[in-house]
Amino acid sequence: MSSNPQVNAKPSSGAGFAWRLAAFYAALFVALGVQLPFLPVWLAAQGLDAGTIGIALAIPQVVRVFSIPFATRNADRRDALRGALLIAAAAAALGYGALGLARGALAIMAAFAFASAFYTPIMPLTDAYALRGLSQPSPASGAGLRRAGLRAFGPVRLWGSAAFVAGTFGAGFMLDVIAARDLIWLIVAALVATAALAFALEPLAPHVAAAMGQSSSARALLRDRGFLAIVAAASLIQASHAVYYGFSALDWRSAGFDGMAIAALWATGVVAEIVLFAVSGRLALRPSALLLIGAAGAVIRWGAMAFDPPVLLLVPLQCLHALSFGATFLGTLGLMTRTVPPELGATAQGYLAVALGLVMAAVMGLSGLLYARWGGLTYGAMALVAAAGGLLAWAARTASSEGSLLTGRSDTSPRARDP
Repeated sequence: MSSNPQVNAKPSSGAGFAWRLAAFYAALFVALGVQLPFLPVWLAAQGLDAGTIGIALAIPQVVRVFSIPFATRNADRRDALRGALLIAAAAAALGYGALGLARGALAIMAAFAFASAFYTPIMPLTDAYALRGLSQPSPASGAGLRRAGLRAFGPVRLWGSAAFVAGTFGAGFMLDVIAARDLIWLIVAALVATAALAFALEPLAPHVAAAMGQSSSARALLRDRGFLAIVAAASLIQASHAVYYGFSALDWRSAGFDGMAIAALWATGVVAEIVLFAVSGRLALRPSALLLIGAAGAVIRWGAMAFDPPVLLLVPLQCLHALSFGATFLGTLGLMTRTVPPELGATAQGYLAVALGLVMAAVMGLSGLLYARWGGLTYGAMALVAAAGGLLAWAARTASSEGSLLTGRSDTSPRARDP
């Protein structure tokens, strides 16, 4: 009998697995919906200036360089994605509680680093858990497989995006009711719920390769041209959101927008993202095309934002979030499933997150300095970052069409035509 606790675990049941996973995504994204637009507001309420806020917001991107590979690689080695999620979610809730009690720039940064060490691995671990679990055999379908993981992923993941909208609106409402210095406790409450829901996640059946004593080399990922091109392109396109993530709430607040208006603008982008996720299973676009479309959407979006567009244009520009983030995200996952063997799923997600963290940290830190001097014009620099990502997305398309060094699959194969 195997000593691996997941070897003898029951396979997850189709609908039950999906709904538990959707609930976990929802709780996690409520926290993100508060943190992403409003943590800079909380930091400002704690007395940090724009330059210091930029440095503080770069901390998670630096910490993840160490914490994510440790968590994801150990999750793959031990075949224990669910256990890793349990630990990370519980510790993240405690870490953000400590952040809420911190005072002074140095104490805040130290507490934020501690919290981020556990919080940052949650998303790549969850995505790896989701893609693997949604592709496992379902008892209801006998020996058959569930719908391909990526096809089923969008409809489950959209609940996270919907919860992000709820968290953003809730925080926007609370910003008009409570002091900005108390916003941190909304994040803590959402993370406590996330930790509780982590216990409800179903265990995964073991990897076939692991059960047979086989494994692929994690180092081989770093020698795979297709994988490296995908990571580089995705990192630049997603990092082009740095000014938006870090300073849009402050920028709009200085322009006279109240908390609910800011929340509505953020929610508009996420609603567009939800629509994309909802229809993603029926799209005929290849993942490489989605990545290129994501880059183009980001260039248009940030290029327009640099010219201080009127309120009426902000709504359609926010809808481009479906492309700049959503299409980039889905295209990246699709290309990675064609490049990475299943037993390295979490490790690959970890490498992607680390690369994104490094690029985002650099761009976020730079954006704080640029924003302090140029304000909204800094969006123009983000358009250039996205354009560079688009060039690398084309390289990723070329590399994937030549086939993966690990799997031998190509983006021109019949399977690659699945979104």
